[in-house]
Amino acid sequence: MHDPGDQTAHPKDGAPAPPKAPIKPLRWALPNSRSQAAVLPALEQARSRLVFIALFFLLFYLAIIARLCDVMLFTADAELRGADNTAAAALASPVLTRGDIVDRNGEVLATSLPMASLSADPALVLDAHETVRGLKKLFPDLDGKSLLEALQSKKRFIWIKRALSPSQQEQVNNLGLPGLSFTAEEHRVYPKGNLTAHIIGYTSADDHQGIAGLEKTLESRLHNQSDAAMPPVALSLDIRLQSILRENLNAEIKNFDALGGAGVIMDVHSGEVLALASLPDFNPNAQGQASDNAKFNRATLGVYEMGSTFKTFTLADALERHAITLADRFDCTHPLQMGKYTINDFHPLHRWLNVPEIFLHSSNIGAAQIAEKVGIAEQKSFLQSLGLLEASPIELPEVGKPIYPSEWREINMMTIAYGHGIAVSAVQLASAVASIINGGTLVKPLLLKPNPVTPALPGKRIISEATSAMMRQIMRVVVTQGTGKSANVAGYVVGGKTGTADKTGGHGGYNRNARLASFIAAFPIQNPKYLVFAMLDEPKGTKATYGFATGGWVAAPMVGRIISQIAPLLNITPVDENDPTVEAALRLPVPVVGE
Repeated sequence: MHDPGDQTAHPKDGAPAPPKAPIKPLRWALPNSRSQAAVLPALEQARSRLVFIALFFLLFYLAIIARLCDVMLFTADAELRGADNTAAAALASPVLTRGDIVDRNGEVLATSLPMASLSADPALVLDAHETVRGLKKLFPDLDGKSLLEALQSKKRFIWIKRALSPSQQEQVNNLGLPGLSFTAEEHRVYPKGNLTAHIIGYTSADDHQGIAGLEKTLESRLHNQSDAAMPPVALSLDIRLQSILRENLNAEIKNFDALGGAGVIMDVHSGEVLALASLPDFNPNAQGQASDNAKFNRATLGVYEMGSTFKTFTLADALERHAITLADRFDCTHPLQMGKYTINDFHPLHRWLNVPEIFLHSSNIGAAQIAEKVGIAEQKSFLQSLGLLEASPIELPEVGKPIYPSEWREINMMTIAYGHGIAVSAVQLASAVASIINGGTLVKPLLLKPNPVTPALPGKRIISEATSAMMRQIMRVVVTQGTGKSANVAGYVVGGKTGTADKTGGHGGYNRNARLASFIAAFPIQNPKYLVFAMLDEPKGTKATYGFATGGWVAAPMVGRIISQIAPLLNITPVDENDPTVEAALRLPVPVVGE
């Protein structure tokens, strides 16, 4: 059927289709040639801008990649490597500028080492609280509050911890905290710690300047010793003897519940100090944590009334001036009255005593009467000649000035005769006694080892050899028959003198329950070479001492033990005390009655 609405012609079956018209491509039709010329430069400009932006981003990402490589491969490696590698590679060692100090045998007592110190740049710290927590675990002594405030501040540098050990440095590295860094510094180290604290002293943390002890005295000599050929400063100190002295002092302080103590070992001919101890002491490697009491040098800075040890000077002075003889006897049957003052003996014998017995039994009454034979001016002059009225010349800045009456009256003369009313230091007493027993020549205490090439000039003569020999004889009797018997050491012929002095109270009087107990000795006394002095500050009597805390009960046994331990180290050969030569040198020409 034909659909009249269909106008399309259909070819007949088998007839070819008529050819189609070709399809023309679409083109943008520009209105005219003028518009085409305006668009082409704009396209070119856009393409240039795209190229510029692409190059900018390329360079930007290249810079980021370079920075990441630097941080990951170099900076991070330097901060996170182990302490051994860090000390060697990450930190440049400073040039050490301070010289060493050694003892007489070359043992190092003070030296400088390159060590790392920990610091921070607060601007680079990501989490201040986390940083404080991590560091407090490693260093509990850090002030967490102050550190947190510093890390949150606008500062660009703060110190956190100085002088880290290699293991501490490694532990800090392992925390992995950003903003922390290490700086190589010169750090002063004291290998013997407390043992030499009051002698060597210490330096400041920042500029390594000596501020106490020999570090201060020898500042100009120790500072800027960068020359490797420069020899260390050698002391007269023998660290072996120092250890023995301190160990014995420390044990007796604990045994008698004393406040502290001091001791000196000295060569009686040269004045060289072989050991000098003051307790309590401190660790100079951490001196900032030490108390003022621990830093106080009882051996050189503290001055004390030394009690009956001063009778050594009273007898030597009177014998030298021929004011008395050994055979002279004095009335000690009753206390000595001097105006409103009464002089008593601690253990009164209530009889007449000759001169050696006054010394042997430590009679205050007898010593006061001997001083009367000498006189005020002569007594003062003699003590002055021994250096007891001026500060000790020992090479330390911590030196105390003696205390004595501005007006030297008769009562002062009598009490000073037995060591009350005048206060001196332990090292002063030691050098003065050494001057009495060494043949009579003045010695001054030395901490620096003398130059063997330039022998020291002989000291000024204080007393004659004859008077010195008599004093040695009397000091020997104190140990064989008197108050110092517990200091006797077989084979080493010890001679000495006890000292017990009441300490001054708060109102100008004396505290009968607070004493200074001491003992000074020399050996071998027939030809003395070394002197040992030890004292305890406010010892308390024990059951073993029957409640007594005097020099004979407290200090003398300690000095005996010290001598027994140091004599072999000093190459002192034991002798037979009954040898005729020894006996003749120590035989007193007058009889004495011991305890």
